[in-house]
Amino acid sequence: MAANNSEQILIVGPSWVGDMVMAQSLFKLLRSREPEAQIDVIAPGWSEGILARMPEVRRAHTLAAGHGEFALGTRRQLGTALRAVGYDRAIVLPRSFKSALVPWFANVPVRTGFRGEWRYGLLTDVRKLDRQQYDQTVKRFVALGQLADEPLPAIPQPELNSDIQNQGRLAAELGLDTSGRAIAFMPGAAYGPAKMWPLEHFSRLAAELADAGHQVWVLGSDKEAPIGQVIADDRPEILNLCGRTSLGETVDLFALAGAAVTNDSGLMHVAAAAGTHVIALYGSSSPAFTPPLTANKNILHLNLDCSPCHKRECPLGHLNCLKKISVPDVYAALEAAFKDGNQPEGA
Repeated sequence: MAANNSEQILIVGPSWVGDMVMAQSLFKLLRSREPEAQIDVIAPGWSEGILARMPEVRRAHTLAAGHGEFALGTRRQLGTALRAVGYDRAIVLPRSFKSALVPWFANVPVRTGFRGEWRYGLLTDVRKLDRQQYDQTVKRFVALGQLADEPLPAIPQPELNSDIQNQGRLAAELGLDTSGRAIAFMPGAAYGPAKMWPLEHFSRLAAELADAGHQVWVLGSDKEAPIGQVIADDRPEILNLCGRTSLGETVDLFALAGAAVTNDSGLMHVAAAAGTHVIALYGSSSPAFTPPLTANKNILHLNLDCSPCHKRECPLGHLNCLKKISVPDVYAALEAAFKDGNQPEGA
């Protein structure tokens, strides 16, 4: 059992990078109400590097199941193993049937979650999802940490810890400019191309920033390395770092960067929580629903009649919601960010 009989809380975490970052708002709320609470998170293996940067989380329990995989035996095995911990309650953030299985197998006495997929028997505290009241993902997460009739509090902003020693190692190994003038680019979006600012726009912006004396870091997964190479265009000032760092290490890079230019993606939320200034580009998605949870941001969204459509690909075939966000518009937002942050002139 936990020391001092503090409450032990099991959280079933989400399956997307951005959502996992936003879930920290819930963890911070729980710890603000009960500072000695012990919070453990069931999560995909990729999320361990992010959860390790959240001081509110005691440990992560890796669920060895692919995205969307039912994996009944795997969930039963993990739940059975967790019975010995003696959790007091569980909060299930996803709304799927399968996501509620592990706390049920673990015999957690209080299991809270929103109504969904006929999982009444798996949850003991079933909440109705009021989409108007909880009009943002983060609000839905935080609401599950409160009583059912409690009004929402001020939402705590995610804050991911950076590792100074690891920053030094990365800077030496990757040849990074640590003066605060580097610009991070996140050109990918796992959801689909309707959330991606055109590659030629990223390439032109990178070249202009390099000409102005900035180092550009292109970040993403190894699958996005070809995109990064197109943007880098063999220029020494533009570093294609896609696939060369872990998810946890990106926290350290963002904390070193002066600003980040990003699609609405998981890395956008990581950058915001790491403390860098975020220039967020929205097309098919809505900044009202999943904004970067920081005051240190500029959101560029044209709000066309056809957006947000929330589609993976543009249903009209033109992607004007992103194509018409111009390179000069983004450059101007970066200039303003550096000016406001008292960074050196020349951005």
